[in-house]
Formats: sequence, structure tokens, C-alpha cells
Amino acid sequence: MNNNDLNAAVQVRDIHKRFGTNEVLKGISLQAHKGDVLSIIGASGSGKSTLLRCINHLVVPDQGEIQIGADILRSHRNRKGECQTDNPRLLEKVRARLGMVFQNFNLWSHRTVLQNVTEGPIHVKGRPAREAADYARELLGKVGLSNKCDAYPAELSGGQQQRVAIARALAMDPDVLLFDEPTSALDPEMVGEVLRVIRQLAQEGRTMILVTHEMNFARDVSSETIFMHNGLVEERGHPKDLFDRPQSERLQQFLQPMQ
Repeated sequence: MNNNDLNAAVQVRDIHKRFGTNEVLKGISLQAHKGDVLSIIGASGSGKSTLLRCINHLVVPDQGEIQIGADILRSHRNRKGECQTDNPRLLEKVRARLGMVFQNFNLWSHRTVLQNVTEGPIHVKGRPAREAADYARELLGKVGLSNKCDAYPAELSGGQQQRVAIARALAMDPDVLLFDEPTSALDPEMVGEVLRVIRQLAQEGRTMILVTHEMNFARDVSSETIFMHNGLVEERGHPKDLFDRPQSERLQQFLQPMQ
């Protein structure tokens, strides 16, 4: 992973992160090419969500590099022990190329569905309001919510809110979509509607990194699956190989409930 792969959409090199004395990430490297769907699985506390947040620097790594296209973000701890990015000016540019979908939707409760989706394109990308609204309606139609433009988040089910969050991420035209356990906060009957949207995005060739506990879904849609354990990549490979022929004892134990 030390080589710069110019064809990769996103590259993560030697990412470390600790909180106090707890070392959550111990040197993680991965890459995804355009159109790849990379799923990250593992037990609670293995570092999956922290890794995803390090990719878009919602959590600043202690050390390592994140590369999106030709743009490279490097980070380190300064003399005071604070984590910092070496090129803060580049940070917003890189973040604009990454779409993030959170566990708990993170919608603005005081704004309508349409306003939630248009906020970023208008105020971050400077898109004209009418153009942003037209595009937002198109995306809301894509996720099956064209009739909810004037609704507020509190009037929607959890599954509908998460689909709005996906439309909001898409509205920024990101190079890479990051999903942090997008179904974990949903009632079981709402999981399917969100997974259908994500599956459709995979079929469209969207580049995605997906932290998930939906094992069958990860197996079906992923081009590569990574199993994390104790802050390290324990095993990685094509999902069929990883799920059918796990090599490490820890992964075998983790997958036992599926058998």
C-alpha cells in the first residue's frame, strides 16, 4: 500500500488513531477503485466506524494518509499531542468529494426534506437554488420519496429519513460514498428499503465504502470485504472467499451465526 495507485478513487495508508491510552486503529491501509463497493465488517469496538470517520477527517488520525484522486491529506500529532492535518486548506476540498451517510441520519429537524438535500449544494458548492432544488427532486425520486419534499424529518419513518440522508449525500456529487452502519438504527421492517437503495447505487457503479453488520448484504454487493479485529485488518478478500472460506480463527468465530 506504499505505492500511489493513480487509478484508485480512494487510498488509505497506515492510519493510526488512539483515544487516550486506547489504540483504536493500529495501521490500517486499504484502497477502492472507481465502481468498487468495499464492505468493512467486524465486531463492535474493532475500529470500523472510527476508520470511516478518519477517511473524511471527522476524526483526525494520529498519523497516516488519505488520498482522494490526486489530493493527499496527511496528519500527525503535534508537540502538544493534538492531532492535526498537514494541509487544512485541502481538507474542505477533499471532504466535498466524499459523501457520508450516518447511523442516525443527522438531518436538520427544522428544515424540510427538500431543504435538507439542497443545503449543501447551495451553500458549499454555490449551486443556484432553482438548479439545486430540481436536482434534489430528481434524487428524492431515485430513493422513492418524491412525494415527501415538503415534509419535515419528524414526519418520516426511520427508513425514509435514511433515504433522505442518502439523497443529501448524492446531491454533493461525491466521488466516494461512505456508509456508517446505515441500517443499525432502523426497525427490521425498514432495513430492506434502505438496502434496496444502496444496492441500486452499487449497480450504477458508485464507489462506496460500507461499514455494515448486514452480512448477507455485504456478501451480495461487495467487490471486496475487509474484516477488522482489534484495530487491524485481520482478513480481506473477495466476499465469496471471505465468507465461504475464512482463514483466521477469529473470522471463523465471527461468521458462525451465519452457518
